[in-house]
Amino acid sequence: MRIVGLLAVAFSSTAIAVSTPTFSNQPGSWRDPSPHKVQFVTVEKDVRLEVLDWGGVGKPVVLLAGGGNTAHVYDEFAPKLAAHFRVYGITRRGFGASTYGASEADAARLGVDVVAVVRALGIKRPVLVGHSIAGAELSSVAAQHPDSIAGVVYLEAAYPYAFDNGTGPTMKEFLDIHGPQAPEPRPEDLASFNALQKWDARVYGFRLPESEFHQTWEAGPDGRPVKPREFQGSQVFMKIMASTKKFDKLDVPSLVIFAIPHIRETWMLESTDPAVRTAGDEYFVKLDALATKQAQVVRSSVPGTRVVIQKGMHYIFLTNEGDVLGEIRAFVDRLE
Repeated sequence: MRIVGLLAVAFSSTAIAVSTPTFSNQPGSWRDPSPHKVQFVTVEKDVRLEVLDWGGVGKPVVLLAGGGNTAHVYDEFAPKLAAHFRVYGITRRGFGASTYGASEADAARLGVDVVAVVRALGIKRPVLVGHSIAGAELSSVAAQHPDSIAGVVYLEAAYPYAFDNGTGPTMKEFLDIHGPQAPEPRPEDLASFNALQKWDARVYGFRLPESEFHQTWEAGPDGRPVKPREFQGSQVFMKIMASTKKFDKLDVPSLVIFAIPHIRETWMLESTDPAVRTAGDEYFVKLDALATKQAQVVRSSVPGTRVVIQKGMHYIFLTNEGDVLGEIRAFVDRLE
């Protein structure tokens, strides 16, 4: 299921390399249709991060993807945001086209990576927008480098790995709830990347850009998707969620958006197995109860933070696109 719980450094060696505007592990004529430029920024020895630049004019906004995703997950969302702002996206180390270093990685290291990219590209005090586990990176940058950014936006990302002052639910409580297993694609769903995209949308109830599947799935010699890619970067997620170092305050302007209640995924709603439907309902009841407590804690503990609650799915920037775009635009426009 696509849910919560998958949910003093020198920068003098930072280097930038410009690449072609597409990346795909599928041979043939397919090209990423999103209007971005691709470049790579070296943030550490042997670690180059993919940076997408959608252009635009105005205040800079940097998008950070959730766990298991790359910056291409924003390939359809970002151009709409670029109608008002200068928009970039960063693929974290160990995912997609970004490389992975041997050094120990945690939320602080990932936050340093973000700051390194911002400094290397000369981006002046951007607003960081992060989905899901990227909330840990947002909080890390806000805590360690508050002067480097103008604000942060948490898209279903302000869970205990991003904010925990000891008065709300713990990350363990979130991790201890489990739902039924989602179905696997059939052979006909793997006939092409477009077929995989359509299958995924039918199963989960929202559509990811096709480009994201090209980034996150392996392709066979015939160009068809074979299986999800195994990313080295995923090693850090459990470490972040189990960390004893807590982010207990937000000292920069913040917008926090929660999906409450979470809409059930389509495959659950359409299942003919009563056990699946019951298990799914039980999971989301528990998830929504914990998320509601977390939202209340953030709202009461961080004065001045705007906490927005919308009925939607964990990928709220896709399921509630118009509302999320409006909230981000209003938030960024209010910043100095």
